[in-house]
Amino acid sequence: MSGRVLITGATSGLGRQLALDYRHAGWQVWGCGRDAQRLEQLAKAGITPLAFDGRDRAALAQIAAQLPPLDLLILNAGTCEYMTLDDGFDGELFARVIETNLVATGLALAAFLPLLGRGARLAIVSSSVSWLPLPRAEAYGASKAALDYLAATLRLDLQPKGVGVTLIRPGFVQTPLTAKNDFPMPCLVAVTEASRIIRAGLAAGDNQIHFPRRFIWLLRLLGALPVGLWLRLGRSLLSKGRSL
Repeated sequence: MSGRVLITGATSGLGRQLALDYRHAGWQVWGCGRDAQRLEQLAKAGITPLAFDGRDRAALAQIAAQLPPLDLLILNAGTCEYMTLDDGFDGELFARVIETNLVATGLALAAFLPLLGRGARLAIVSSSVSWLPLPRAEAYGASKAALDYLAATLRLDLQPKGVGVTLIRPGFVQTPLTAKNDFPMPCLVAVTEASRIIRAGLAAGDNQIHFPRRFIWLLRLLGALPVGLWLRLGRSLLSKGRSL
C-alpha cells in the first residue's frame, strides 16, 4: 500500500524516521519542520520539504492551499520541558510547551484537515505520560493529556465523514529529545522499531497505538494505586532527583 502522507516534526527523531520509512515504502511524503539544513537532507531522500513555524497561521494556510488531497496526516511535532517548583510555577515554560504541543496541533488541523477525504486517516502523536501523573511533567503531561481528548472527540466528529483517527501514545523512544533526559528511561525503544509499530498500526486502522506493552502495563498498574500511595512514591522519585 502507498499513498500521500504529510508529517509534522519530520526533521528529527520519530517524525524523521517515519518520513524516511514511508518514502522507502513508496509513499509520496511531505516532511514539515523549521530546520532548513535538516529539511534539505530529507529532500535528498526524496521527501518534499515544507518549511514553516507551526504557530504561523498564514504560512500554514498558504502551504495547505498548494497541496493535493492526503491519505494520511501525522501530527507529530512537539517538545518536552520539565518543570521544577523550587522557585514557583514557571508560567512561561508552561505556555511555551502548551503552545508548541497543543495550540500548534490545532493550527495544523485547521490547515490540513480539509485535505483528508473519505478513507483517509489522521494520526496524533501524544505520549504514554498521560496514563499517569509524573514528577516535573506539569506542562508536558498537560499538553499530551489534552491531545488525548482532542483525538477522542475528533474521532467522534470525523467518523461520519469516513476519516479515521489514531492516537499514538509511545513510551520512551530513542531520539535526540529523550537523549536530554536526566533520569532512567524504562523499556527504551529504538526509533526504527517505534516507526515500524506505528506504521503497522496505522495500516491496520487502529484507533490507538501504544507501546512498549510492558511499560504501558507498568503505568496502568501504578495508575491503579491509591492516590496516597502514589504520592509517596512520587515524593520518593523527586527526592532522588529523577522521574520515570
